[in-house]
Amino acid sequence: MTLHCAFIGFGKSTTRYHLPYVLNRKDTWHVAHIFRRHAKPEEQAPQYSHIHFTSDLDEVLGDPQVKLVIVCTHADSHFEYAKRALEAGKNVLVEKPFTPTLAEAKVLFELARSKGLTVTPYQNRRFDSCFLTAKKAIESGKLGEIVEVESHFDYYRPVAETKPGLPQDGAFYGLGVHTMDQIISLFGRPDHVAYDIRSLRNKANPDDTFEAQLFYGDRKAIVKTSHLVKIDYPKFIVHGTKGSFVKYGIDQQETSLKANIMPGEPGFAADESVGTLEYVNDEGVTGKRRGKAGNG
Repeated sequence: MTLHCAFIGFGKSTTRYHLPYVLNRKDTWHVAHIFRRHAKPEEQAPQYSHIHFTSDLDEVLGDPQVKLVIVCTHADSHFEYAKRALEAGKNVLVEKPFTPTLAEAKVLFELARSKGLTVTPYQNRRFDSCFLTAKKAIESGKLGEIVEVESHFDYYRPVAETKPGLPQDGAFYGLGVHTMDQIISLFGRPDHVAYDIRSLRNKANPDDTFEAQLFYGDRKAIVKTSHLVKIDYPKFIVHGTKGSFVKYGIDQQETSLKANIMPGEPGFAADESVGTLEYVNDEGVTGKRRGKAGNG
């Protein structure tokens, strides 16, 4: 069975984070249309020759074969495009951040429910190799009761050009939606959350630094991003009653895509970084394991 889908938007989100994976599954997925406001030279690429490009959204939403619409536009247009697609009877997948406000998100979920459709955010970072490695360590039970998890997504980019924007243009909406979702996928909805969200490099810009602390009883998860981290910091640190786990290095899927190495090709997403697990077993003996993360 083939799923016929359509994209709204033809920027980096569509071409880097969606199409390479969809086009690698031509036996089960078919991209029928891509809506963009203006034609772009990139759409002439051979791999897109079977796709119909259009600037008429009604043409896309009126196609009865299309069962899924994927919204890959700027965040401030997500709500309107998703709403129109749902009203046209389409299931909808929305790039992050899903919507700028909770109120808009609730409207979309209720509209989808009333029509028997599905609308969901695109949480692809649940499949990152670094996260899956940390998840495996947590679920192994060797760490005992988990008391603290720390997640980092850092850069060293000390200079920030003045680019005033909306809150959804900042680091918290741009990266935090992924890293917080990873924690929620592990432990569920927290009891309460504390936030520290700031702009350190250029006060005229949206935030570039944040720390969120998610509390689950005695367990705490810390999610951090900064653009002023020069020395590599672990991607994940996990502490439990019986041991600890540390993982350096991030998932390499995006690195491969930037190098034009596509899904299914040799070397795609190859991750050479190592995770270290040290724990005390039931006999009181300390064990230590080191291993590569594998591919996301």
